[in-house]
Amino acid sequence: MLVVLTRENILSVQQVCQGCLLADRQGLPRWHHGKLDCGHSVGTVGNNQAAVYECEMGFQVAQLEG
Repeated sequence: MLVVLTRENILSVQQVCQGCLLADRQGLPRWHHGKLDCGHSVGTVGNNQAAVYECEMGFQVAQLEG
């Protein structure tokens, strides 16, 4: 599951990416072969070591397992 991280909230990618010109036809981040195509990796976060990316628009996108 992909989510957008802010300082105070965890948001659904559907809430943020719907209006993005880089989103796919469903308004979701471009995710292919286990990586974010519309951003770059910035490391991991948390005890579960969730992968974190920064999208081209500047948002932090995390891949959560479960």
